[in-house]
Amino acid sequence: MVPVTYYLILSAILFSMGALGVLIRRNALIVFMSIELMLNAANLAFVAFARQYGQLDGQIFVFFVMTVAAAEVAVGLSLIVAIFRSRNTINVDEINSLKG
Repeated sequence: MVPVTYYLILSAILFSMGALGVLIRRNALIVFMSIELMLNAANLAFVAFARQYGQLDGQIFVFFVMTVAAAEVAVGLSLIVAIFRSRNTINVDEINSLKG
């Protein structure tokens, strides 16, 4: 049986990679994927704690986080496509306003 500490260390590493991706990268798609990586790291921690304590609360939270993430993907990708069509770039530094 794998200790919960290993899962939490992996979750912390994944969350750190996601946070660095958001802070360092300037491509909107990479930033978007980094946010998804951070959400999955939180899901891993929820499932690890749910398994340790033998309750389903963590897995229920994961279900809701995945539902919100699916909605975020739909809205986020449509915004990225709309911005790319109007500005011809998805570089975060070059997109400084949302005016039409």
